[in-house]
Amino acid sequence: MTRPILVITGAAGMIGSGVVRHLNALKINRLILVDDLKKGEKWKNLIQKDFLDLVPKGQLFEWLQANGDEVGGVLHLGACSDTTEQDADYLMENNVRFTWRLAEWALGRNKRFVYASSAATYGDGSAGFADDEERLNELSPLNMYGFSKHLIDLWMKREGGFRRAVALKYFNVFGPNEYHKGKMRSMVLKMAEKAKNEGKIELFRSNDPKNFTDGEQCRDFIYVKDAVKMTSLFFESENLPLAGIYNIGCGEGATWNQLAKALFNALQLPLHIEYIEMPKELKLQYQNYTCAEMKKFNKAFPHFSYTPLDQAVKEYVQDYILKAKRW
Repeated sequence: MTRPILVITGAAGMIGSGVVRHLNALKINRLILVDDLKKGEKWKNLIQKDFLDLVPKGQLFEWLQANGDEVGGVLHLGACSDTTEQDADYLMENNVRFTWRLAEWALGRNKRFVYASSAATYGDGSAGFADDEERLNELSPLNMYGFSKHLIDLWMKREGGFRRAVALKYFNVFGPNEYHKGKMRSMVLKMAEKAKNEGKIELFRSNDPKNFTDGEQCRDFIYVKDAVKMTSLFFESENLPLAGIYNIGCGEGATWNQLAKALFNALQLPLHIEYIEMPKELKLQYQNYTCAEMKKFNKAFPHFSYTPLDQAVKEYVQDYILKAKRW
């Protein structure tokens, strides 16, 4: 029996291209990849990947109209992920309305639909980091990007989509295949480049020194290889009844200082951190602490194991960054 096609948007991105690689390793290649490659080097993330076709985003619905009967599911990872994007109208059209339309297409035809939400929807964390659909109205994102993702989640809840669809709230993902992301590259990559070239890294001084000293702000950092495996679990046949919101994180917070130490160890350089003032535009939307609540995911997948932060940073730095390799 021919396996149904899986459509993956944002397929040339860090997580998307990793999912393609992971599925290929499982002998799954009936994949339609959706992305706008334009003139950058994002296409390099798809080298040595096996798939049926690569469709520009603007042609996706035309393709679905002609080939939709062959599709078994949609993994929607494509979006503008720039947390500093100021054009709210663009984010509404690109992130929100496009997702609504794609969800209506998939769910209206009883197709599996899994999409990327974001930990940015949790705002400053004062309402917690629980992946609970019933608590969505308590959340207050700090920027328009987070708000765009939050609007999708609220729509999905209102329309009853969470009875079948899955929203994945990604925390701080880092790892290979993010070279194209410009200023939105992970701090691991940015710090590695600076440490290699200058022998030092710079971290923001705390904007809340009563609660966080310099460099002790926390993030839930997750290696892209783990995030990819977690994402793919929601398309494995025995897990198809799963629906709702799921956090994609480690469930442990690590400080920037801890991350810096792991980075310098991976580079085999002495630790050298300088603390700099945080830009004004970040101060009002900066998350000083994120840590995914992972009870729901761990209950669904009790045997999943995460890559320790030190090990993940070492592998990323030594096997990819220093060798300019992709995954």
